Amino acid sequence: MSSLSVKLSGCTDLPPGKIANVVTYLEMRARPALRVVDRPDLRLERIERPDPAEYRRLFRRIGDDWLWFGRLGLDDEVLTKTLTAPGHEVYYCRGAKGEAAGLLELDFSHPSDVELAYFGLVPEAIGGGAGRWLMNQAIGKAWDRPATARFWLHTCTADSPQALGFYMSSGFAPYKRAIEIEDDPRLTGVLPRDVASRIPLIEG
Repeated sequence: MSSLSVKLSGCTDLPPGKIANVVTYLEMRARPALRVVDRPDLRLERIERPDPAEYRRLFRRIGDDWLWFGRLGLDDEVLTKTLTAPGHEVYYCRGAKGEAAGLLELDFSHPSDVELAYFGLVPEAIGGGAGRWLMNQAIGKAWDRPATARFWLHTCTADSPQALGFYMSSGFAPYKRAIEIEDDPRLTGVLPRDVASRIPLIEG
């Protein structure tokens, strides 16, 4: 694995084929007051053993525009092992017709330090309070566990421009930043070349 010296002031040139994001870590230390949203058309379903193909389809419908790729390089066996690991819980947000409209993953493997591992909606489900409804479900499940002392997540600059503000308005407070450098998944074949067009491909 090659290394790169990152300047803490000014710009650092990236090799062709690499992408960089600023990652923001956020946390909440107590259950916040929830902003109630009435969405009787939505329900949350715990998926005890996700079907890998169905999971990948939902993951990509939500995440292609934001370069989500963290699960896509895993084969069926490893993906299933990851999603069914002790303390890991997968939920699908389902719409009025039963269609999968969103994804919520919570990691309780450290009981006092709960992670919001993945959170998102398919494009057509965004709006009308669906995101707020799903976040209320996440917050409730995290803080319903008596051992929970902290609920945390991270987001990055490849994510939706609204994501950071949404998390802060939900009661999360930023506490750390990091720089994440990865191979562009569109050049490694993990994602199609035509997704996330707002982030240009630079092949060198």
